[in-house]
Amino acid sequence: MLDPKSLDEMARKLAQSLPPGLREFQQEMERNMRATLQGMFSRLDLVTREEFDAQAKVLARTRAHLETLEQRVAALEAAAAAQVTPPNAS
Repeated sequence: MLDPKSLDEMARKLAQSLPPGLREFQQEMERNMRATLQGMFSRLDLVTREEFDAQAKVLARTRAHLETLEQRVAALEAAAAAQVTPPNAS
């Protein structure tokens, strides 16, 4: 979910774009926009930057481990293939 400060800032910027003579209307609009934005963002299933960065690190470690395992499997397959002797044609 987005930081409430970010939502407040977005709502404030949207409200400031209103004509200057509508200050009381601006305050009401700011409350309504904030509520609307919170509702929209809550339906988007967003993650925080920290959660994203943590998952990116996990993925990088997993990929590195997978590459290591792939190399080990290839080495084992090569060793197994070298031990298998072809049948003699005699």
